[in-house]
Amino acid sequence: MPAKHNAQFIYKDPTRSIDERVDDLVSHMTIEEKTTQLLHISRAIPRLDIPEYDWWNECLHGVARAGKATVFPQAIGMAATFDKELIYRVATAISDEARAKYNAAQKIGNNLRYRGLTFWSPNINIFRDPRWGRGQETYGEDPYLTATLGTAFIKGLQGEHPVYLKVAACAKHFAVHSGPEKLRHQFNARVNLKDLNETYLPAFKALVDAGVEIVMGAFNRVNGEPCCGNKFLLIETLRKKWNFKGHVVSDCWGIADFHLHHNVTSTPEESIAMALSSGCDLNCGCIYDQTYLLNAIKKGLITEKQLDTALKNIFRTRFKLGMFDPPELVPYSSLGDEVVECPKHRELAYEAAVKSIVLLKNRNNILPLKKDLKNIYVFGNNATDIELLLGNYNGHSGRMVSILEGILEKAGTGISVRYHRVNKEVTIENVTHGYVDEPTKADVFIAVMGITPQDEGEEGVDAGGTSGEGDRKHIDLPEYQVCFINDLVKTGIPVIVILTAGSPLVVTKILDTVEALLYVWYPGEEGGNAVADILFGNVSPSGKLPITFPESIEQVPDFTDYSMKNRTYRYIKEEPLFPFGFGLGYTSFVYSPPLLSKDHITKGETVSVEVTITNTGDCGSDEVIQLYISHDNAFIETPRYALKGFQRIHLKAKESRNVRFTVSPEDMQIINEKGDAVLESGIITLTIGGSSPGNRSKTLGAPPSVSIDFEVMEK
Repeated sequence: MPAKHNAQFIYKDPTRSIDERVDDLVSHMTIEEKTTQLLHISRAIPRLDIPEYDWWNECLHGVARAGKATVFPQAIGMAATFDKELIYRVATAISDEARAKYNAAQKIGNNLRYRGLTFWSPNINIFRDPRWGRGQETYGEDPYLTATLGTAFIKGLQGEHPVYLKVAACAKHFAVHSGPEKLRHQFNARVNLKDLNETYLPAFKALVDAGVEIVMGAFNRVNGEPCCGNKFLLIETLRKKWNFKGHVVSDCWGIADFHLHHNVTSTPEESIAMALSSGCDLNCGCIYDQTYLLNAIKKGLITEKQLDTALKNIFRTRFKLGMFDPPELVPYSSLGDEVVECPKHRELAYEAAVKSIVLLKNRNNILPLKKDLKNIYVFGNNATDIELLLGNYNGHSGRMVSILEGILEKAGTGISVRYHRVNKEVTIENVTHGYVDEPTKADVFIAVMGITPQDEGEEGVDAGGTSGEGDRKHIDLPEYQVCFINDLVKTGIPVIVILTAGSPLVVTKILDTVEALLYVWYPGEEGGNAVADILFGNVSPSGKLPITFPESIEQVPDFTDYSMKNRTYRYIKEEPLFPFGFGLGYTSFVYSPPLLSKDHITKGETVSVEVTITNTGDCGSDEVIQLYISHDNAFIETPRYALKGFQRIHLKAKESRNVRFTVSPEDMQIINEKGDAVLESGIITLTIGGSSPGNRSKTLGAPPSVSIDFEVMEK
């Protein structure tokens, strides 16, 4: 008799607990059936009414690789918004579309890849080196910012229903994983316990605390052990210390790396034993294949009990998603095509793009463009490139707005807009003939330059950059673009540069010559409209850099060195080109001296700090208020500054508002050499402003930060 007609099957009863149902389901499986379930393509078991399921789905900044979907700005651009409420709304929109697409696929029996509900997003690795091609997928270099935005993202994806997940989110890649891409299948990241717990793990712990359902192991080794077979990371830290209750998946073909590249095992069966005994439940790849699993059992390398543990972990996720329940019980089953790239989501993509754009320079307030312009000349292939709007791990929209299209639309019919492509073969003489002479003299040149997703990305997927492996060997603006921009400057016509990229570009050769510089990342389907609205002053730029821009590659340590010494704004000794948290607007802000709730506290107490921000300019604008903490005379080296709070607010012209931050004992802790968080007595400095502290922020025009000290005393 089929299982669905037999009342003895507890797993079919939605009134029973998930653990009861999972235990019951696994108890009915034969050993042969069990060994068909642990690959990313889990086979159907018809007699138990278990359909085939492909666990591999992506939604980094929109439902990816599954056809039509709203394309939001690339993750690094969303990080530049410093807006956790926005990130939550974006993720909610993504998960609505994901459920709708799943529901539609189920109706036609489509169980193929990218049509499921287990999404391997977000990427919360720390963007520690500007050369890393996948840095664009992250929320930047700061563990606090990454943890805050990553938490908002997974909550928006998974929903807030008490029983069912809307989709299952994944924290990846666990852990200490940020290049080089070329070496990722064999690389051993050496990291001390201080850096591990101060920089590389905090975001993962935050997402586990927030209930993330999946954790993906990284390709590389950490201190000698492959991440997908690393007992310290997966058992001691993730399961025991953090009490993670979801399932662990390997990165794709990462377990095969054990014997093929890391050389820590000799056979697929030995790799299975290492991974499974370390808590890796699901294998994206080929090693948890039925044949290898059965061989491993016969050889005594693994036990059926270990199989059962992994099976229960992954099936618990499927039950949470409502895959074995009647649709009428699952609240997300009614989501349909009407939500996929709906007007509301398109408006949200526009909002995210606008808030992500960072104004790095604006000499003599040339931006916003004046209303009496007659002739605008736009240069650069990136002005019309649709691919650069997408980033990587992306969906597709039938209405992608390029930067040129946005400028044409926002300029209206009264302003003349002309365009010319630029590549390595084009010279200034080719393209400016007639542009500098009356009567067609340009009022302004807009050069849309930078790099594209084809210049940086993932090894084997989006690779094709200067190294051919996804990473970049150099981080300078391409030389032909530098030459072209500086030749434009020589005409005497003002030059505004718009840069596209997913990582830092060194622009020292043009910074002093151009009038304005906008960094727009890979801005999604509404990128062109967002850029144009900022150019024409329909909205003030308000994005902030989630990464430090170095002066040159010489400021950056060796790519393979995972020590945090002289990396990111927290540890860098030299002044950068552009500091973390920096971004200008079309107005000016003044911060009042901060007020503390207490000047002295005992260990374990919280302290609050309040500051008044005033918009002293003539237009309304958002401002991102940032709180940094510094430890004076600590017993061990600590970050120079560490972000511990931020708030995005909107202030009308001349408006003032009080903003309050609460600093908890956890915020005051420092990490010692053993990797333990400790709270020491001493002086702590709080700094509040519109950028990270430092002289460079001031010289670039950021409003002066304000600081205040308080003392932590023994009880």
